[in-house]
Amino acid sequence: MKTKVALTIAGSDSCGGAGIQADLKTFSALGTYGMSVITAVTAQNTTGVVDVREMDVDIVRNQIDCLFADIEIDAVKIGMVSNGEIINVIAACLRAHKAVHVVVDPVMVSKSGHHLLRPEAKEELVKVLFPIAAVVTPNIPEAELITDDKIASLEQMKKAARKIYEFGPGCVVVKGGHLTEDAVDVLYDGSSFKYYKGTRVDTKNTHGTGCTFSSAIAAHLARGYAVPEAVSLAKDYINGAILHAIELGRGFGPTGHFYDLYRKAGMFNE
Repeated sequence: MKTKVALTIAGSDSCGGAGIQADLKTFSALGTYGMSVITAVTAQNTTGVVDVREMDVDIVRNQIDCLFADIEIDAVKIGMVSNGEIINVIAACLRAHKAVHVVVDPVMVSKSGHHLLRPEAKEELVKVLFPIAAVVTPNIPEAELITDDKIASLEQMKKAARKIYEFGPGCVVVKGGHLTEDAVDVLYDGSSFKYYKGTRVDTKNTHGTGCTFSSAIAAHLARGYAVPEAVSLAKDYINGAILHAIELGRGFGPTGHFYDLYRKAGMFNE
C-alpha cells in the first residue's frame, strides 16, 4: 500500500505542543508520513512565546522545492507564516508544483497573545494563500481579524464564513471553540453549511489545538476523504486529544496527540 504523505509549512514550537511539532505528531497519529518546511523558529514554553526568528525566503523556497522534486505529496498544511515575503514564496512554489489538498490555518496570535503574523501581512495572507486553499480554518478571533466583524453567535460565524469564502478558498471552517456555548464548528462550501458539534472539555491544556485540528484535516484529505468527512474525522480526533490533554509546565499544556496509541498500551486509567 502506498504511503500517504502530508507536508506542514509552519513555525517550530520549542515546547512541542503546536506548530511543526504538533503537525508531525498529528500526521503520524493519523497514518500519514509527515514532512516539514520551517518558516520560523520560536522560543516558547507553556506560558508563552519568548522570541521568534523568521527563516529567510531562500531556505523556505529550497525546502519546498527539494521535497516536491523528489516526493509525491498528498496534502499540505500551512500554519505560521509571519511576513508577506514568505507568504508569496510559499504560494508561488505551491502553484508551480501544483500542490493539492492545501489546508491553511491562518495563525495570527498565539494563545498567550504574542503576534505571530506581522499586521501588515494580513492582507497578503488572505489574498495570496486563501485562493490556493482547499480549506481555511480560522478560529473566531482570527475570523474577526479577517472580516473586521465581531463574532458572538452561530449566525455571526456563518456570516464570517461567507465573507471569508469570497477570498477564494474551496471551503471555510470557522472554529467555535471561543464561544461560550457548545463548541460548534461551521463548514461552508459556497452553497451550504455543515455543523460539527464537539464536547466542551473543562481544561486549560489546549496549547496547539488549532494546529492539530488543521493538520488532522490535511492528513485525512491525504488519505482520500472528501472535505466534509475529513473535517468530521479531524473534529473527532481533536476532541479526543483535548480530552486526553497533557499536564505539562506552568501554563497551557498540549493536547494528547497519541492518546489512542497510549490508551491501547494501557497508559490511561479509564
